Amino acid sequence: MSVLTPEEWEVLLLSLKVSGAAMACVLPVAFALAWALARWRFPGLILLDALVHLPLVLPPVVTGWLLLIALAPNAPLGRFFADALGMTFLFRWTGAALAAGVMALPLMVRAMRLSLEAVDRKLEQAARTLGAGRVRTFVSVTLPLAMPGVLAALVLGFARSIGEFGATITFASNIPGETRTLPLAIYNALQIPGSEWQVTRLAGLSVLLSLLALVLSEWLARRGRAQGMHHVL
Repeated sequence: MSVLTPEEWEVLLLSLKVSGAAMACVLPVAFALAWALARWRFPGLILLDALVHLPLVLPPVVTGWLLLIALAPNAPLGRFFADALGMTFLFRWTGAALAAGVMALPLMVRAMRLSLEAVDRKLEQAARTLGAGRVRTFVSVTLPLAMPGVLAALVLGFARSIGEFGATITFASNIPGETRTLPLAIYNALQIPGSEWQVTRLAGLSVLLSLLALVLSEWLARRGRAQGMHHVL
């Protein structure tokens, strides 16, 4: 006998789908931003840093409202995605994935930035001295050294997206089978008298997934620090 009902399995699978899509889309953006913040120096760097981390300090409902304004069907950006790419976000699981990705982005950028800043630049200079170009140095030296931090950021972002609630319900609504992820399902069950056992199951599942992701993220971060110490020695 399954511990979860068919509806709860649907919620779980949708949550994994939303979080997986969010991470697939956000990962390259987060890495590019982390690289810019870690390696570049240009006017407006502080402003870019502040904008990247803005979702951490804004109420999630405000972030969802801003997404709603930017990607509404009658908004220029919303029309572009609909006409050029055939993508719509409002009241769709894609909107839930976008909201989750935006909320996870600052944590991912921060973790990747720290990982890139920890890479010994002398190893990169040595590779360049030996004739490696910029791309080869990045692929063979920088990326392998930063990879544990990148993976830790990915897992941390996945855990954050699994728990996303405020921006999702504001931007994508709470539609069964379409946008109702774990947090939204818990919220919905709390409104129904006599559903305490369902809330307990869903909350326990959410805690378990988040805990596993955090443990994995910490293990990857420790592995990255140990790898960096090994190269230093």
